Amino acid sequence: MNKHDVIRAWKDPLYRASLSEEAQASLPQNPAGITELSDGQLVTAAGAAVITTARGCTEYTFLNWRSCCPTTA
Repeated sequence: MNKHDVIRAWKDPLYRASLSEEAQASLPQNPAGITELSDGQLVTAAGAAVITTARGCTEYTFLNWRSCCPTTA
C-alpha cells in the first residue's frame, strides 16, 4: 500500500472500511493517535456528567436575546 492510500485510509472511514481485513491490519498507526473514541472513553472525558445552564438561559443565549441572568449595576 503506498503512502497516499495509507493517508486516505487514516482520513476516510468509508475507504478504510472498504479495505480487506489484511489491508486494515497492515495499516500503520495514525500519528495523530486514535481517531474514534468509545462511549466509555467519551463518558470519562466528560467527567461522567454533563452540566448545562438553566433551560431559560440556554434559550435566551440560543436566540441571541439579552442576557437572562440578572445583573447588578
